[in-house]
Amino acid sequence: SFIHLLEQHGMIETVVIEECVFLPISELDRLEKMVRLHFELDINLEGIETINHLLQRITNMQEQIVSLSNRLKAWEGDD
Repeated sequence: SFIHLLEQHGMIETVVIEECVFLPISELDRLEKMVRLHFELDINLEGIETINHLLQRITNMQEQIVSLSNRLKAWEGDD
């Protein structure tokens, strides 16, 4: 199934309890986005992997910008 393919590609994590596979609640938003990309926009797994990678890079850059901005404000406040 699609969820197993996503897990095999390392895009989501599942939990096995008593031989049953479950999806943690924390993964539901990510899964929903990937399902929409695949089924509504007809994007293949490789495309979804690329999109996820780029979105993670954007998130990391945004966090870095906030951190640098805070450091700059603190430095400017030392005058």
